[in-house]
Amino acid sequence: SDHGANRLGASAMMQGLADGYFILPATIGDYLAGTGHEPPDTGGKAYDLAVRRSEQRIAGLLKNTAGKKPGLQTATHYHRRLGSLLWNECGIARNRKGLQRALDAIPELREEFRHNVVVPGSGRELNQALEKAGRVADFMEFAEILVRDALAREESCGCHLREESQTATHEARRDDEHFSHVAVWEYTGEGRAVMHKEPLSFEYVTPVQRSYT
Repeated sequence: SDHGANRLGASAMMQGLADGYFILPATIGDYLAGTGHEPPDTGGKAYDLAVRRSEQRIAGLLKNTAGKKPGLQTATHYHRRLGSLLWNECGIARNRKGLQRALDAIPELREEFRHNVVVPGSGRELNQALEKAGRVADFMEFAEILVRDALAREESCGCHLREESQTATHEARRDDEHFSHVAVWEYTGEGRAVMHKEPLSFEYVTPVQRSYT
């Protein structure tokens, strides 16, 4: 995020996901029908690997379909718990202790989701419950990156207040000396994201402290 916190990067990504959820089904079918492309190659290793990974993921989400195991919960249940965790610990005002609590809680919630989510139906037909479970699984990964990004930015900037970084009059305090960079997170496996930084240079307009007093 090069804007001071993770608000704009997060909101832009989520807007793309939300808009895509409604727009894509209404557009992609017509587009594909009119492109005239050759069918994809289904004999390569990349195809086999993608199919195998997808089948394994779907099987994992459907393993509790019978619903007889105690403690099972729907994907909506875990979606709400994850949202509440982010709202309380990674909101507009955040601090190191709260962010660390969230970072500790997300892997535990992800494991509970993985073992106890129940999804009715099958993976051989249109299954909106399965679609939602897949999205919630993605949200778990996204939430962890969001919290890591917030934890790494030890300053107040944009609309976010890092409670450890404020003036005596409770104004947000910037730290352009240490945080004038673009931060991009690379996914290298579950819980192993790597941050890459690219310094920013300002020729004509320089960042200044925001003040409402």
